Amino acid sequence: MNDPALFVRDGDGYAASELALGPWFPGALHGGPPAALMAHVLAGHAPGALRLARISLELVRPVPRGPLSVEVAVVRPGRRVTLLDGTMRDPEGVAVLHARALFLAPTELDATAEPPPPFPGPETGTPNDWHSPTPTFATDGMEIRFVRGAFREVGPAIAWFRLAVPLLAGEPTRGVDRVVAAGDFGNGIAPAVPWEGHTFINPDLTVHVERDPVDEWVALQSHTRVVRGSVALAESVLWDRRGRIGRAVQTLLVARAPVGAATSGETP
Repeated sequence: MNDPALFVRDGDGYAASELALGPWFPGALHGGPPAALMAHVLAGHAPGALRLARISLELVRPVPRGPLSVEVAVVRPGRRVTLLDGTMRDPEGVAVLHARALFLAPTELDATAEPPPPFPGPETGTPNDWHSPTPTFATDGMEIRFVRGAFREVGPAIAWFRLAVPLLAGEPTRGVDRVVAAGDFGNGIAPAVPWEGHTFINPDLTVHVERDPVDEWVALQSHTRVVRGSVALAESVLWDRRGRIGRAVQTLLVARAPVGAATSGETP
């Protein structure tokens, strides 16, 4: 039996396992796995000395299990700065995810102190309170430990995330894969309104990566702003055991759910 992973290579494309599924639409993936796969593919096309500094993703349609194809275009080549675009397509060739990734040479200077995270590590965290009768990314593909808040609790939250399986079968999981996979959970762990009776859809995700995490764990310190007449935002500071490693931002469409409709924290 093959070891489980979120994705396996399928010819020139990628097919997702059930561990990458989201809970909202039958057969559609959670946003984290395709975002992480896009980061992985784009990082493989960047010059080896450069680091992923920022990736901006537009989740334009539900992402099916595949096979999914990824096209990469070089927008700006360079030895110190490289800009790449990526497009993920479903089996019919329809674009489901657009991305732009900025790669930079890391600095040799050391001008800023790096304090440790101001909260406990994953060992003291509370297990994930989200449950699903069938495998999903949030319950089976990702291990989640809360040190503040919970999925079903309104308000800011802090949680540690660790991929339960490799991103891509047969290939090492990169640090940026772990960071981007976790970064899509900000609006889910820190809702500003109750899950029941509301939708809070994130059609995008932007992740700034200061450095790779020191091990498999990535923490999100997340809060969501929902103000009448404004566009809602979920913002997360990203940490590892040593200190801060980046930031993730999601733009949200927040509304009351129609009577009888399923609530959602994912892109429709």
